[in-house]
Amino acid sequence: MPVITVYYDDLEELSGIDKKTVIRRIPMMGCDIERIEDDHIDIEFFPNRPDLYSTEGVARALKGFLGIETGIREFAVAPSGIKITKDKEIEKIRPFLACAVIRGMQFNSRSIESLMALQESLHWAVGRNRRKVSIGVHDLARIKPPFKYIAQDPDFKFIPLDFTEPMTMREILEKHPKGVKFANILEKFDKYPLILDAEDNVLSFPPIINCELTRVTEETTDLFIEVTGLDRSVSVALNIVVASLAERGGRIESVTIDGKSQTPQLEPAIMNLENSEVTELLGFALTDEEIISCLHKMRYGARISGKTIEVSVPAYRSDILHNWDLIEDIGIGYGFDKIQPELPSTSTTGKSHPISKLKDSINEIMTGLGYFEVMPFTLTSEKVQFDMMRREKEKGITHILYPISEDHTIVRSTILPNLLEILSINKHRELPQRIFDAGEVVLACRTEQRLGAVAIHPQANFTEIQAVVDAVLRERRIEYEVAESNDPAFIEGRRADIIIKGEKTGVFGEIHPGVISNFGLEHPIIGFELGL
Repeated sequence: MPVITVYYDDLEELSGIDKKTVIRRIPMMGCDIERIEDDHIDIEFFPNRPDLYSTEGVARALKGFLGIETGIREFAVAPSGIKITKDKEIEKIRPFLACAVIRGMQFNSRSIESLMALQESLHWAVGRNRRKVSIGVHDLARIKPPFKYIAQDPDFKFIPLDFTEPMTMREILEKHPKGVKFANILEKFDKYPLILDAEDNVLSFPPIINCELTRVTEETTDLFIEVTGLDRSVSVALNIVVASLAERGGRIESVTIDGKSQTPQLEPAIMNLENSEVTELLGFALTDEEIISCLHKMRYGARISGKTIEVSVPAYRSDILHNWDLIEDIGIGYGFDKIQPELPSTSTTGKSHPISKLKDSINEIMTGLGYFEVMPFTLTSEKVQFDMMRREKEKGITHILYPISEDHTIVRSTILPNLLEILSINKHRELPQRIFDAGEVVLACRTEQRLGAVAIHPQANFTEIQAVVDAVLRERRIEYEVAESNDPAFIEGRRADIIIKGEKTGVFGEIHPGVISNFGLEHPIIGFELGL
């Protein structure tokens, strides 16, 4: 989940809220404080609140929560007169586009850092690592409208951000750090997306990199923002960015796309809520006036309309899909610290579930062996579970009926891929790293408990992981044998199956270099997975 760095002086300038109040009250908004430093605080927000991924978003929410400025924030959108067109070929590559102009900005190092951090956090949370949505922010003074969004030949040259010499788009994908990282998004296309101005100056090569020409600096006052992608989430990302910039005094102007639609669209959505729904879900009664007050604190518009409460949902709140989402915010606005605990009407005696006892035993063994417990998501994708592991797709995989992203389409059937993902996220951390997970997998509609563990360091080898597997099974007083394995996720000759009572129950060995490369890692990795 994104960790947002908020500088106290910047937040106080935007909201008037002092450091002590921020530290004391912000956890009540439903977030976790990651660390507290002298000049800033690092806050972890849930993925469902991308509107809080910036100092501006935090300031807006805190002002409402503390009663400084309540109710819905209204955004005036004036026409900019700027137009952008799309060619037909781009429809097959990256068809969705949303744009805006922001004028009257006064940037400093803090506000530029906040904007860039928001951009990257949205690339992760909304954009699925830029595949679904990518955002470009440009100094409008350096380019000339109208603009055009086209599919361009890979040999086209321009100077990418942070470079001084022109490169072809193909070279950018091969040599530029951002190009190398995100080249897979465009690997199946013969032409690449490109945004140009009226004089054929490059704005951006989405979703890879902007042009050095349009870099935002402290002298920038007017911005052109373009969001490209694969679906209508482009509007979600654009609304969040422009709403944040408006908190710093930016004036929002619309852009005409293909002579038809205009973006951004910042009109609030209307939902209707009944008092009985709130009481049923929260477990205590509030008057209509109290509910409206709580909604105002959470920066909604709200008024009584007949027998219901009409709620105006801000355009930047893409997470509000159901009345239950509104009721959760009502609970936050009321104050979880104000809810009085009550003893249950019935009294029961509990005991540990056998699975919990088993996991406690495993955790004690693994931590004793120097491994740290992690808890990865059980939802994953076929690409991670099979393709990146060099394994054939298993039969009986449990697919998600309505997945919200291409990264979460199945329930995991093995644990090792999740652990390798965690190593890839933490490759900037010092070595050795040793992690494990004792959790559930689902195969053929049957839930099983499994233990997986991996270790990464330059001296990792088969002997080490064999000793770990032996220690785990001996501590559990389980007799086992080993047999030659053919699991392609491991190196041939350095892998073995675990046989218990004549049946294969696991595998261990040295991870194949192809797998290590697929996860963006470099050092030797060893691992095992075992049914519990």
